[in-house]
Amino acid sequence: MGLGLRSLSKRERSWVLYDVGNSAYVMLAATLIPIYFSAIAEPGSSAVVAWGYATTVASLALALLMPFLGSLADLKGNKKKFLAGTIGTGAVSLAVMGVPGNAMVFLAIYVFSSVMLNASLVFYDAFLVDATEQDRYDEVSSQGYAWGYIGSCIPFIVCLVIVLFGSSFGIGQLDGIRISFVITAVWWLVFSVPVLRDVHQTHFKAREAHLFRHTLKGLAGTCKKIARDKRLLMYMLAFFFYIDGVHTIITMSTSYGTDLGIDSTQLVLALLVTQFVAFPSAIAYGRLAGRFGTKRMLLIAVFAYFCITLFAAFFLRSAAEFWVLAVCVGLFQGGIQALSRSEFGKLIPKENANEYYGFFDIFGKYATIMGTLLVSVFTQLTGSSSYGVLSVAVLFIIGFVLLWKMPEEAAR
Repeated sequence: MGLGLRSLSKRERSWVLYDVGNSAYVMLAATLIPIYFSAIAEPGSSAVVAWGYATTVASLALALLMPFLGSLADLKGNKKKFLAGTIGTGAVSLAVMGVPGNAMVFLAIYVFSSVMLNASLVFYDAFLVDATEQDRYDEVSSQGYAWGYIGSCIPFIVCLVIVLFGSSFGIGQLDGIRISFVITAVWWLVFSVPVLRDVHQTHFKAREAHLFRHTLKGLAGTCKKIARDKRLLMYMLAFFFYIDGVHTIITMSTSYGTDLGIDSTQLVLALLVTQFVAFPSAIAYGRLAGRFGTKRMLLIAVFAYFCITLFAAFFLRSAAEFWVLAVCVGLFQGGIQALSRSEFGKLIPKENANEYYGFFDIFGKYATIMGTLLVSVFTQLTGSSSYGVLSVAVLFIIGFVLLWKMPEEAAR
């Protein structure tokens, strides 16, 4: 396996490139968007609390919608339409995000755009089973995350230059961030073209009469199948808890650093380093999974995140320590996400991939509701964002235990 895209087929390469496009938005949401919100928010309000609640609303909306939409997307010819629709509406709402000056209106547009982004990721993840063969899931999924990390840096560096040095050309910092919204939206659209053009739905369900009734009935049947499959159920429960911690750290890191008084420039540059560290690390994780097993590598990553959470709660107080945190996160972030996605693809029926990934998304996104809510509530109750971060550690413990106890083979 090489680091380059040459090791991939045309379909695999086109699928991977969408990670390059959407990751630019993910990077923006973790850095400049919270900073922009803090700048336009009411003086004296807590950015950590407001941002946490907004993310909770976005995650809840997505969790409620995706199993139903995913089931519809599994029908022949629908998967690509749903992917294109969420990309288009999400990119347009991202581009206009900087228009309103009111913080609450801004948050409403962000919530909608975030829902569209994450909905597109469910359809995109489900396309993995169409883009490659099962024995290459770990490889291709890891390449996607790896190139997503490094590819997202290109538009982000351009945006960063505009934000930090735009004053030399008469562009204020907030205007620079608004321009960044447009740049990132265009980048997202451009890199969505290959997957929409080259990857086609090869696994699908047949269309039936009484579409919505059969869809609801199918969802109920899928719930029963998941409940009866101990291996799949244990995996999804483990994922529910550990990915909650991962997403919470990604979502809240910049707001947490701001709350500690760390300079915003330092926060952004440190998170940029995370992307460069994550590139080779994600590819290495795909290689190591082939040698030592996907489950074992996931256990290592969950334990590492537990240690990262303790470091953030007890030791992170300065910009230098935030840089250490950023590097540590980069070592494991891509691996845990890529292998979680590919492992799930191995456990599910391919013709129902969207439907199952819709449930997978409930376990991922609804868990994020719990994580961001925990941080916000504990920060409010204690007056310290460090205690809010510490609450995340228990989620990694539960996720580790459940993953450890997951059967190696499906029940016969």
